[in-house]
Amino acid sequence: MPFIPHTEAEVRRMLEVIGVRHLDALFDEIPAALRAPPPQGVPEGLPEMAVRRIARRRAAQDRQPVSFLGAGCYEHHIPAAVWQIAARGEFYSAYTPYQAEASQGTLQVIYEFQSMLSALTGLAVSNASLYDGATATAEAALMAVRQRRRDAAHRVLVPHTLHPLYRRVLSTLLAPQGIELTLLDYDPDQGHLPEHALEGVSGGFDALLLPQPNFLGVLEPVDTLTRAAQARGALVIGVVNPIALARLAPPGEWGEAGADIACGEGQPLGIPMSSGGPGFGFLTCRRPLMRQLPGRLVGRTVDLDGKPGYTLTLQAREQHIRRGRATSNICTNQGLMATAATLYLALLGPDGLERVADCCLARTHALVEALTGLPGVQSALRGPHFHEAVLRLDRPVAPVLQALEDHGILGGHDLSADYPELGNALLVCATEMRDEVDIEYYRDSLAAVLNTRPDPVPSP
Repeated sequence: MPFIPHTEAEVRRMLEVIGVRHLDALFDEIPAALRAPPPQGVPEGLPEMAVRRIARRRAAQDRQPVSFLGAGCYEHHIPAAVWQIAARGEFYSAYTPYQAEASQGTLQVIYEFQSMLSALTGLAVSNASLYDGATATAEAALMAVRQRRRDAAHRVLVPHTLHPLYRRVLSTLLAPQGIELTLLDYDPDQGHLPEHALEGVSGGFDALLLPQPNFLGVLEPVDTLTRAAQARGALVIGVVNPIALARLAPPGEWGEAGADIACGEGQPLGIPMSSGGPGFGFLTCRRPLMRQLPGRLVGRTVDLDGKPGYTLTLQAREQHIRRGRATSNICTNQGLMATAATLYLALLGPDGLERVADCCLARTHALVEALTGLPGVQSALRGPHFHEAVLRLDRPVAPVLQALEDHGILGGHDLSADYPELGNALLVCATEMRDEVDIEYYRDSLAAVLNTRPDPVPSP
């Protein structure tokens, strides 16, 4: 339904009905010092035609560069049918399905989403999505601490190879609750945690976070580390890329007993990059932990006539109990994003998802081979990687990336701020969207930027 603003006469009439003279009176509980002043410098309204002209002009400034940038947000092909269906009004504008009897379609989609994520991660229970991968990781850590509250150490082990922004969110949400975060060093030659990483950890801990693949694109020795952590009574949390799970062992099969919780960013599953958002977080766990799950769960049942029906279940959490007893601050979810992910997974199926993963792996190897053939560029890490890899340049990375933008290329992510020990390190990414022509153009453009060839490079 289109948005139709109220007229001044309608607003006056509503205020009269409730016995209020002006709108400001509705907010008199807020101290005046905390109220925002009216916006300044707002231009006068324009005709629709003029607004469209301005919008088109600004949209044309987006040059649609060839992207080799990953670092947590990835460009994958999204079948046209995904958003053709997700953008229908029944899904696009529907909010949380509190009235189960009137929201069977939305509830069924969320139930299918949960089923698919459980199958992908190899764990029994999934929630109905969260805000993003970072908050899902923090919620997973809080779950682990709550589960071990009787003998909890209030301590979580965090690898240095976990996404730097995830580490910041963990600190923001866990530190005020008295939960200690212990950073684990990685092998700067291999790019992953050593298999004996826990041997140097003294004292107890509630959980070990294991990214797979990690922020540097490298695969962690998850089986060995899972066994070591669980032998010490801790829970294991897998922070995983859902596309990679099409080829890698799911968290539910790590070690002997499998990880206890899995979480991550769902943006690769049919969500456009959109300049960095929105995305959504997913969170799955073993059955004994399901009452610790934040957010919502949708269950499937049958009615009196034996017909299938869907409903919200296990709802005794933040939106239905006293705030002081809530286990989470998550009181809604990215329902539309979960819907798109469900459609994406259904359209690709297991075979299609495997082909996407295989293509990502092949394209990244081709990219690394092409770029390391240039003087001044070498591989920085020896560990096995998925669709991201770290390269080391013979000069600072930032000016090189800036120069590549002039060629219409987003060349990757500068790691020097978060991983200075790697030197002039550049994180590059190639998904199935980057073909041989793109890789060749990047190689030639980088060669020109590094002054290894003087001729300008034509656009592909």
